Amino acid sequence: MIDYIKGEIAELTPTYAVIDNHGVGYMLSISLNSYSALQNAVEAKLYVYEAIREDAYALYGFAEKVERELFEQLISVSGVGAASARMILSTFRPSELKQIIASANSNMLKSVKGIGAKTAQRIIVDLKDKINMGDDSLDITVPSSNESFDEALAALVMLGFPKPVSQKVLKKLYTGNPAISVEDAIKQALKMM
Repeated sequence: MIDYIKGEIAELTPTYAVIDNHGVGYMLSISLNSYSALQNAVEAKLYVYEAIREDAYALYGFAEKVERELFEQLISVSGVGAASARMILSTFRPSELKQIIASANSNMLKSVKGIGAKTAQRIIVDLKDKINMGDDSLDITVPSSNESFDEALAALVMLGFPKPVSQKVLKKLYTGNPAISVEDAIKQALKMM
């Protein structure tokens, strides 16, 4: 099992990172939280979750161990796959997600694309007692630079949202706040869809 991959960031998008480790490029699916942590970095150390199935071999990368632990806990819940877990971790920071689960706030979980009322309740029931509310949460400062509308749109399309719907939501966000960061635009758009 791969615990982590450390190397130079060869490519970085809001949905995946390619880490060059001694000439081998590892493509890892990432959350928006990990994307934010890596944005201004040249090198990275990503904690890895390997998803091995008959038809696919996928790597998921996380900037912090706590995020990987939450991912593993989320996919242990019946009805929550890797894509849904990544969507949840892209919508909420680990500390926010822990608080949502601890306070049994199913409405917040239902705001994530693909998470219905039953799945939200299942997540809370299955994980409420397993969540460690310690201070090990991922603390990411959002870059204050003005990011492009196109990057946020591309990220939403890669996450599976239709382009016209994504454009409409992003136009509202960017019209109201032209200085919004890509991460914040995507997070707010996820909550609006």
